[in-house]
Amino acid sequence: MVATRRDSMLSLPGGWPRRVRSALLHAISLAHASMTATHGWAANSWDSRVRLKEENGRLQQEIGLLRQALCIKDSRMGSIPAQRRPHYPPTERLAILELRAARGWSLAQTASRLLVTPATVAAWMGRLDEAGPDALVQIAQPVNRFPEFVGYLVRRLKVLCPTMGRVRIARVLARAGLHLGPTTVRRMLSAQRPSKPRRAPEAATRIITARKPNHLWHVDLTTIPTALGFWTAWVPFALPQVWPFCWWMSVAMDHSSRRVMGFAVCRQVDLIWRSLDNFKESLYYI
Repeated sequence: MVATRRDSMLSLPGGWPRRVRSALLHAISLAHASMTATHGWAANSWDSRVRLKEENGRLQQEIGLLRQALCIKDSRMGSIPAQRRPHYPPTERLAILELRAARGWSLAQTASRLLVTPATVAAWMGRLDEAGPDALVQIAQPVNRFPEFVGYLVRRLKVLCPTMGRVRIARVLARAGLHLGPTTVRRMLSAQRPSKPRRAPEAATRIITARKPNHLWHVDLTTIPTALGFWTAWVPFALPQVWPFCWWMSVAMDHSSRRVMGFAVCRQVDLIWRSLDNFKESLYYI
């Protein structure tokens, strides 16, 4: 049976133009949910080519979204007259010149991308080596010693050229006459990583007190791998935590004196749980 043109047409409700904007957002949200599910499946795939393709697609999508956000911001800033636009601070002027050097832009390209005039960029370049607090172009962090300059240079190279590793950064600097080892570059790069804020210690909901030795013992279970290790070739025996892949070891420690009282070794963890009633008898006392 051949469907007619009228049957294949989508029937639209009355007044559908009033719902165009909300329908557009709902469709984009549905596409985002679909892409998220697809990326999640591909990221957990066993095939390395599928994972690589997923990462490439995810990065391309991220680049497209960032370009769209920049276009929105540029259009808003471009609608403001040039005389009323906010001025770039000295540190951002240096960041713009660093970006220009990394991208290989001309004066006109830099001016069009950053919504300034070519004469302004030329003035920044001409007054690049001014000193003092009133300098037109300044570094965010003061550099008074040569090691500080080298560290700043290495970190900015990593930010502007993120695909460069420590070995390539060292080779590029060596071609410029600055000889550094890859380990030195790695140390300088690790210095820029912000330390994670420490969480405040949570108050203990239960306080355990031992009034005398042998009043309270703590028991800890751990696995000790054998020469075969914790793996075999095929699923479902990928992580068999039993003999001959590992030993189960339990250690008892006194809470009051912090003394290790003894230990027990078994092939399977269930053997330890079965003998909990006679745990003291199964310990090898120290």
